[in-house]
Amino acid sequence: MGGKLPRVLADARNAIRAMVETGSTVLVACSGGADSLALAASAAFLNRKGEIRAGAVVVDHRMQPGSAEVASAAAAQCRALGLSPVLVLEVDVADSSEQAARIARYGALKIALERTGATHILLGHTLDDQAEQVMLGLARGSGTLSLAGMPAVRGPFLRPLLGMDRSAMEQICAHEQLHYWEDPTNTDPTYLRNDIRHRLMPVLREVLGEQVSQALARTAALARADAAYLDEQAALALLEATRLSTEHERRLDLSALRALPGPLRSRVLRQGISGLGAPTPDFERLSALDHLVRDSKSAGPIQLDGQVLATRVAGPRLAAGESAFLRLCRPSAGSDI
Repeated sequence: MGGKLPRVLADARNAIRAMVETGSTVLVACSGGADSLALAASAAFLNRKGEIRAGAVVVDHRMQPGSAEVASAAAAQCRALGLSPVLVLEVDVADSSEQAARIARYGALKIALERTGATHILLGHTLDDQAEQVMLGLARGSGTLSLAGMPAVRGPFLRPLLGMDRSAMEQICAHEQLHYWEDPTNTDPTYLRNDIRHRLMPVLREVLGEQVSQALARTAALARADAAYLDEQAALALLEATRLSTEHERRLDLSALRALPGPLRSRVLRQGISGLGAPTPDFERLSALDHLVRDSKSAGPIQLDGQVLATRVAGPRLAAGESAFLRLCRPSAGSDI
């Protein structure tokens, strides 16, 4: 592979080393794009050196003509790099949305883990992806966790390249003589992420400077640390406020909830709801729930996603000696609630 070793390739190899324990078995999620092929090449070097055992998984979403050929070409390059095993998994995507594709993709990646016994899957997201994710979070207006972007580690999924930009990935591919695929959906204006990438980010770089992606990525790192701390405190507060907890119901002491600072209380409510297997409520529903807790004259119920009902139980509805509580309830099978 030609020429002097570029610094970015050494950086990518070291980024993997920093996240993956020596001797681990990993899979590289490879789409055939520059980012994932650069990641594959970096992991393949460590595989050849015996530092890790590395294979690859290519997910064919079957959403575009020729997707099977693209998947086959990506798999062939991974094999040529020495990665083994290399799996190609086809998925059925519920609709044409990014979210549906993501759900199908991660389902396939988990299957790959089970089939191979690998401990981790390496994902090729870069600093530019992280900056775009922060801007998406700003657009949604959904708080600190949204601004925190993508985590470097989430369960078995690792993102070692979050500190490196997209141009570095292209340099690696050029050095390793890898032919990467340009996904045509990356220019589709239907997707908000593409508008951010191709229209908003160039303006931000022009106005705020070329280092704006790095600044946004630092914002993500700081926001994630803050969010993690607040979530830890919320988990403790939830435990203290909980009077009853089952698979389908949770009762939270109202006086304990009211004593919490607002930002902490909202996290406690979110965790209480997600603990019942329901989606995280949006801003409007969470605000309504907080109002129910604090000072609403209504006892509810408030209907939340995942069939969760929130009801305030107080006054004559209480048993003797019982204090007021918030009831979060998800009906069990056969329930008439």
